[in-house]
Amino acid sequence: MYIVYILVSRKDYSRYYIGITQDLNRRLREHNSERAAYAKRYAPWEIETYISFKNKRLAEEFEKYLKAGSGHAFLKRRLI
Repeated sequence: MYIVYILVSRKDYSRYYIGITQDLNRRLREHNSERAAYAKRYAPWEIETYISFKNKRLAEEFEKYLKAGSGHAFLKRRLI
């Protein structure tokens, strides 16, 4: 199972992070451990939305879509 997830910063709710993983709990712990520069700046994070896919390629395409123009607008209107 591949999970496309959206995290929202509890420090600044206008900040969010989009990613893909197979273990959402582990990935959330990694973001909240404050090791990565972007994650550290806006930690702690909470899960806002996640969507599971059986197919890795579809998950990757959806993640890419959310990070691009019309997908970014869809994300803002419908997912966060």
